[in-house]
Amino acid sequence: MQYWQPNQTIKNGRFIIQKILGGGGYGVTYSAIDNNTNKIIAIKTLNPMQQSQPDFEEEQEKFVNEALRLRGCTHPHIVQVYEMIREVGLWGMVMEYIEGQDLAVYIDRRGQLPEDEALRYIDQVGQALEDVHKQGFLHRDIKPNNILLRRGTQEAVLIDFGLAREFNLGKTGSMTNAKTEGYAPIEQYERRGNFAPCTDVYALAATLYTLLTAEVPIPANFRKYAQLPPPKQFNSQISDRVNEAILLGMTLEPQDRVQTVREWVELVLPRKVNLPIPQAPISNPQPKIQNQPSKNIATPPKSDGEIKLITAKMDYTRLRDLLAVRTWKQADEETRRVMLAVAGREKEGWLDVEHIDIFPCEDLRTIDQLWVKYSNGHFGFSVQKRIYQSLGGTRQYDEKIWQAFGDRVGWRKGGKWLYHHDITFDLRAPQGHLPEESGLWLGGWGGWVISGGVVVSSLASRLVKCNI
Repeated sequence: MQYWQPNQTIKNGRFIIQKILGGGGYGVTYSAIDNNTNKIIAIKTLNPMQQSQPDFEEEQEKFVNEALRLRGCTHPHIVQVYEMIREVGLWGMVMEYIEGQDLAVYIDRRGQLPEDEALRYIDQVGQALEDVHKQGFLHRDIKPNNILLRRGTQEAVLIDFGLAREFNLGKTGSMTNAKTEGYAPIEQYERRGNFAPCTDVYALAATLYTLLTAEVPIPANFRKYAQLPPPKQFNSQISDRVNEAILLGMTLEPQDRVQTVREWVELVLPRKVNLPIPQAPISNPQPKIQNQPSKNIATPPKSDGEIKLITAKMDYTRLRDLLAVRTWKQADEETRRVMLAVAGREKEGWLDVEHIDIFPCEDLRTIDQLWVKYSNGHFGFSVQKRIYQSLGGTRQYDEKIWQAFGDRVGWRKGGKWLYHHDITFDLRAPQGHLPEESGLWLGGWGGWVISGGVVVSSLASRLVKCNI
């Protein structure tokens, strides 16, 4: 097998290959035109070197499993996977095409980044990694080359999960020792070890080291003989807080390292507030970020007017703050996160009807009230419920009503369901467009359209029972 060539058509003419976007020792990624939508997408396959190996079929199985894991991650800072295709025995992962450049190229052109800019990207990637770890696997290849910046934005997107593997906390496991020098922790130099989220913590800290210094840290296996130079040695503008946090994140032995991404990000970010988000009036100028240490941070209010922000299950202060400044995309992702946490479904990454039927009314009411308040009645679960019922929707799934609902709230266009990246995250969207709940029902590979209808009908039923 060879590389696909420019202008080559695959899948009976559905896709037209444009060019190779990049590749490494494992895979190769192409840009292509999807003739069904006339949009540019990306397709990743195993590269010709892997195709020539005797264990090619086994590697293809791992590749498909990578796609399945990624399909369960609907985070705004993780590249989105749409579907898998097979062309003449070769599996391809059809993904979101991200126009922009990776952080490695960005640093080559810009040099050392200002601390606040570097922390913005690290915070975003940290949020993405938290979602990855909740799915029960590690990325294992965090580095500037695998973080893309969307053109015209300040959004970082984590890509290339080719080395991603499942892990079990506290258990010794076997993994390939593939790695990137300078960013891989010491445990990735051996095939067996106690792999845990702290493996990715090391790489994330090393990435911040590079963003601030334009230097690649010395490889972990050299550090037995040479001390890691503090990043402040290369950039005197780095704050003492960030300098110390990087060194703590890059502690050589995994058992001595900061254990979770959340813990490490809380060390590296400013204490009083999370990184700046688009400016707009906020009722509480120093919001408490979910699970952030309480030292030097004002206690968050327990209510927002008549809305209860802290329930027996969850603190909704962060959701309120995101909605207050109308960062709808981040608020949509936060809604997914808190709902999965309340239902105890973080590991599964999706809600089933059983958990929707027992979802606490108190929490459902708070989420809905916040969306309704800060969108002036344009968005919210209760808004979606009214639209669904006005079309004749009931607890019983009905395909025609579900399609009509999708058309009304803007989740379908031209008779086709939109991908998550096509959702409109602002008030120009149709009424009821948000929250966009695909992240709550994408529990399996395929069938998401039908599953979505079942979820929405069940959620509407639960809202009625909760008198919302």
